[in-house]
Amino acid sequence: MSGGIVAGVVALLSNGFQVLSGGLSLWFHVGRGMTQFPIGYSTALVGAGYLIGIASGLAMLVGILIAWAGFVPFYTITSALPDGMTMQKFAGAVYQDRVRLIGAGAMGVAAVWTLITLARPVIDGVKESIASVRMPKEEQDRHRMDIDMSIKSIGWVFALTVAGLLAIFYAFVSPEGLPLMQNLTFVLVGVGVAVLMGFFVAAACAYMAGLVGTSSSPISGIGILGIIVASLVMYTLCTSFGIFDLPGGEKFATATAIFTTSIIMAIACISNDNMQDLKTGYLVGATPWRQQVALLLGCVVGALAIAPVLNLLYEAYGFPGALPRPDMDPSQALAAPQAALMTTIAQGIFSSQLAWEYIYLGMGLGVVLVIVNQLLKQYTDNLCLPPLAVGMGIYLPPSVQTPLVIGAIMGYFLNKRLKERKGAEGEKNGIRRGTLFASGLIVGESLIGVALAGIIVVSVTSGGSDSPLALVGKDFADTAEFLGLIVFLVTLAIFGKTVLGNKNN
Repeated sequence: MSGGIVAGVVALLSNGFQVLSGGLSLWFHVGRGMTQFPIGYSTALVGAGYLIGIASGLAMLVGILIAWAGFVPFYTITSALPDGMTMQKFAGAVYQDRVRLIGAGAMGVAAVWTLITLARPVIDGVKESIASVRMPKEEQDRHRMDIDMSIKSIGWVFALTVAGLLAIFYAFVSPEGLPLMQNLTFVLVGVGVAVLMGFFVAAACAYMAGLVGTSSSPISGIGILGIIVASLVMYTLCTSFGIFDLPGGEKFATATAIFTTSIIMAIACISNDNMQDLKTGYLVGATPWRQQVALLLGCVVGALAIAPVLNLLYEAYGFPGALPRPDMDPSQALAAPQAALMTTIAQGIFSSQLAWEYIYLGMGLGVVLVIVNQLLKQYTDNLCLPPLAVGMGIYLPPSVQTPLVIGAIMGYFLNKRLKERKGAEGEKNGIRRGTLFASGLIVGESLIGVALAGIIVVSVTSGGSDSPLALVGKDFADTAEFLGLIVFLVTLAIFGKTVLGNKNN
């Protein structure tokens, strides 16, 4: 509750009243080039950084340094400045058009390596599941905690899910007015690719989520692999059917590839959440089949809730490259870096203009990162460098990552101090308080964001401003940055005080 209240107040002051800035970005020259040092003020991301831990946080920091202390200065120094473009905008364009693709390549390699390393345990787990199904009932342990949904029930759920996907996919492609057989081909191939990839993706992501946690699951890398595979498949189909010769053919191909990838991503994310819930249930003695039924109901309720909430956020803020109203400020759009990358890759493949050389460079870097991580694990006791997190550090906007890194590093030193002052039991209690407070930060900022989105939509639809709660104008920006930094530091201090507690607890 305390974490939620703190984050809610900060979010209201920054996103609602706009008296606080969301971050600070310092640009400076490196020789003839330029780079930046950003700090994001998101309290939710600080909480998320605390939860992901020091290994992932430092790996992201390494990625940020590779991108902004390496590639961005290098390319701005060695490339000619376009006419009419400032050096600052050029550096931003270099990051957007080149460096992020390098990060995407590294994340793709990391995701493939993760799937390879998980292949054996996943196969063993599938074999054990099949063997338990075939085992005679009298030999099965029928303890309450060993009873799953029956294989027949699972088959019915799978059949209904596939039928739903076929119907939704058909509804998605049919407005294009293609011949029936072409529509059916797109539907069958799209759903087939999604289900086939989804099976392996779900197995790998769920295994990692159950073993370590959802923060260690290779979701972002899976998205990159999914969009590349889906785009190549749709490119083949569209070429054979002559879709690219039709008006809007490239747009149709891009949308279909993204739609296919969205199914794969949904499978991966749901498998993450479900496995973590099932693991928690195992630890507290829950009955598996009851959990599984509840999780299926949760999927239905979530599907009904997520779409209108996302649409509300879109109408209020918009997303980069997709603003609902022409007079909206693009800088206020909600960041959607993974979705933007998928769109970039899909459009690049269909237009034959994707800068593959940067993706190949990122793949080479990914191989190096995998090797470095394996060497660290082999020859050190506690050091590691998760390659997927490094790739994310290169790819994601630095203003998003800096609070994650701050939260991870702060958590490490707070927990270390707890252990020194209060021993193992005190550290355990402090981590519990920190986890709850961090979760509150995430929830509080998220709830206020959705509430503000509703207020903005009501204001805009009634002819009002898209900043109905703003107390200041754009000339207050410099002061808002300074005040935002102070409030951010105060929030960190409150977080630290909460984790450390008082002398008696």
